[in-house]
Amino acid sequence: MAEAVAKPQRGMSLFRMAAMVGALALSACSTLIPRGAPPVQPPPEQPPVSEPAPVEPGIPQDTERHRVALLVPMSGSNAGVGQSLANATQLALLDTKSEKVRITTYDTAQGAAAAARKAIADGNRLILGPLLAENVRQVTPIARAANVPVLSYSNNIAVAGEGAFILGYTPNQSIDRVVAYAKSRGMTQFAALVPRGLYGERASDALLKAVRKADGQVVSIQPYDRSRASMKAAVDEIPDSSPYQAILIADSAGNAALAVPMVRADRGADVKILGTELWNTDSAVGDNAALNGAWFASVPDGLYRQYATKYRQRFGKAPYRLSTLGYDSVLLAVRVARDWPVGEPFPTTELMDEGGFVGLDGAFRFNRNGVAQRALEVQEIRDGNMVTISPAPERFGE
Repeated sequence: MAEAVAKPQRGMSLFRMAAMVGALALSACSTLIPRGAPPVQPPPEQPPVSEPAPVEPGIPQDTERHRVALLVPMSGSNAGVGQSLANATQLALLDTKSEKVRITTYDTAQGAAAAARKAIADGNRLILGPLLAENVRQVTPIARAANVPVLSYSNNIAVAGEGAFILGYTPNQSIDRVVAYAKSRGMTQFAALVPRGLYGERASDALLKAVRKADGQVVSIQPYDRSRASMKAAVDEIPDSSPYQAILIADSAGNAALAVPMVRADRGADVKILGTELWNTDSAVGDNAALNGAWFASVPDGLYRQYATKYRQRFGKAPYRLSTLGYDSVLLAVRVARDWPVGEPFPTTELMDEGGFVGLDGAFRFNRNGVAQRALEVQEIRDGNMVTISPAPERFGE
């Protein structure tokens, strides 16, 4: 458990006044006192000995600031991501100069449920995190019983609700945005390659809904295992009688780059390649020449670059891209803290502000299901760089 702010010292030091161990015996005989010496004065009265303040177990109580828990993995395979999120929350506190919020970090790698119980026992009234969907499922009922909301960094909308809010970047919003942009550029027929598994299923559903809303047509969706041979088989399964103008490859940038040459060989160079929000957190996206000209929608990157520079200066390394979720969750907590009395439950209704919130990742607000709705931009990959071709709206309703 780690504090994001310095702990104030409590109580007095544990020194006691020394007791008098004897008394000076003075004789009444004048011959025992040297002639001309000043008269002997009685010893001064000693102040009463005060008892030290009791030392309370756990971390110090704080009557000046809101207690907020950060639940992230600080050990194990995801420790790097967890540390980056923890660093981001510290940076947000420093940047806002907030004196109303105290953040304490709890390691979910040692047990998410145990971390949640400890956080609540320590008096935290808001939980930031966890990162993984399975951890959100463990934490939510514990937090709900204590009337403590959870602002999770997961992107799995299935774990939202019952007091849990999802801040992560979700594929459905990214796919909806890039499909709408493609439609505005005259594209109406779409295909997709999706990996087998939960993410691929979610991407397939999102594509069908987005294309339907855009009055377009999905001609084929082909699943694959994450191997070159399986990708090639999936591309070959798209019927020659089903032309398409754009194809969504719902995978990491590295895996998508493997499939692009196969698509080009099968359908030509004019087919537009579309990606998902995964590309914005994938460091390999700029290193693959095959992705040149591809489009994907994600949160704006303008403020992220400034944040990454400041992060490197303070912590000596580059941040994980999704660490901005930690930063923005603190901005949200600091904003709500203005009208949140210390010691009172977190005012969950404040999270449903229709005007939303603004952070490093742009504007966002929570829908009735507790999922963050984000204002996304569309980016194009050009010679290893990401270029914004359709800016994100600055506020909702634009």
